Amino acid sequence: MKRFLVILFLSIFTSACSQDKVEVSDKSWYKPNSKTTWQWQLTGKINTNHDVKLYDIDLFDTSKETIAELKNSGKKVICYFSAGSFEDWRDDKDEFPSSVKGSNLDGWAGEKWLDIRSSKVKEIMSKRIKLAKDKGCDGVEPDNVDGYTNESGFDLNAKDQIDFNIFLAQEAHKLGLSIGLKNDLDQIAELEPYFDFALNESCHKYDECSELKIFIDHNKAVLNAEYEVDKKDEYCSNSFGFSMLFLPRELNDSFRYSCN
Repeated sequence: MKRFLVILFLSIFTSACSQDKVEVSDKSWYKPNSKTTWQWQLTGKINTNHDVKLYDIDLFDTSKETIAELKNSGKKVICYFSAGSFEDWRDDKDEFPSSVKGSNLDGWAGEKWLDIRSSKVKEIMSKRIKLAKDKGCDGVEPDNVDGYTNESGFDLNAKDQIDFNIFLAQEAHKLGLSIGLKNDLDQIAELEPYFDFALNESCHKYDECSELKIFIDHNKAVLNAEYEVDKKDEYCSNSFGFSMLFLPRELNDSFRYSCN
């Protein structure tokens, strides 16, 4: 009898997991494919004139009017926010209790790692995703979703990160929004089924691009940004099928080179 109950439990558990994956694979929200062209600008006045299919812009700093302008011209809009860090200049900064703020992000003034296990952090991120929906975004790009690999000030592990990242994906999909996996290459195989595209910085520089091919294999866009402009001919000749741009680190549209 005990053996029967164990088998029954495993069967139900397996079925539930399978249903989760069916729900993810049957998505009806925006799904950028592997041929998607794009522009990424997070600072400065948005240049809306690039002939691309997708724009990735800042959730807080971009007005509804600019988002509407982009969409009215036939472009899809992905809205950026940091999901794994506290930024002391954001509109909702006062909602974060001190207990969830950890170590400083190296090289980024005013930013601290967050305790992604916190229900309060998850609540705030749900509100940010709702804000993206309200402003007319087609999807979201949550940043800093690899805190467990950094000196965050918290005892985060790989499971904590997987759980948080899947939580973000589910929250986006509940609202019919697309969501991209930003970097976090060590967990890409586990997370790919939950995410609609990948956004990566400098995989060519660090010889990590092969990790991202799982998205291309599922006809999902890999939006790749490189910052070594002098390497553009070399990198473009082996683009892995990614939508690759060469951009300034400030992401201010001061220059832009595309391999597409």
